Amino acid sequence: MAAYETLVRRYETLAFRVAYLVTGSAGDAEDAAQEGFVRAYYALPRFRRGAPFRPWLMRIVANAARNRRAASTRRPALSLDLAADRPTDDPNFAPEAAALAGEQRRELLGALNTLREDDRTVIACRYLLDLSEAETAATLGCPRGTVKSRLSRALTRLRRQLEPPPAVDRSRLARFSDD
Repeated sequence: MAAYETLVRRYETLAFRVAYLVTGSAGDAEDAAQEGFVRAYYALPRFRRGAPFRPWLMRIVANAARNRRAASTRRPALSLDLAADRPTDDPNFAPEAAALAGEQRRELLGALNTLREDDRTVIACRYLLDLSEAETAATLGCPRGTVKSRLSRALTRLRRQLEPPPAVDRSRLARFSDD
C-alpha cells in the first residue's frame, strides 16, 4: 500500500492534467483522476511486469475522463492554465515579452480548441504533457506509428487554423457592388 501511495503522489499532477485535457473541467478532472487511480489499483494484477507504469496509468485515467465527459454534454476546451509557461526567474524577462507570449499562447490554444478531440488529445499528450511517442502510444492505446501519423495530420490541421485568412481583393468587391 505504501508503494502505491508513492506512485499516486508521483503521478497525481500528471493524472489531473491528462483528465483535465479530456474533460475540460477541474472538478471532473479531479474525479476522473481519482477514479483512474482506483481503477489502476484494482487492475494492478493485470499490469505487465517490466512495462512502463506511467503510460499504463495515464491510459486508465484518460479512459475514466472520457467516460466522465461522455456522461456530460459539455465540449472540453484546453485551458491556458495547463499550457501556461511557468514564471521565469530571469531578471531580463520583459513584461512586453510576457504579454506577447501570453497572446501567442491564447491564439494557439484557441486554434487547438477548434480541432477534433482526437487531434487535440494527441497534440496535448505529446507537447503539453511532454509524453514521449512511446508513452503517447501507450496512453492512447495505439501503435507508435499511428501516433506519428495522427500527430502529423493534427499538426497540419493546427497550422491551417493558425494561418491568417486570405486577403480580400477589394477591386473585385467594388465590381459587384456597382451592379
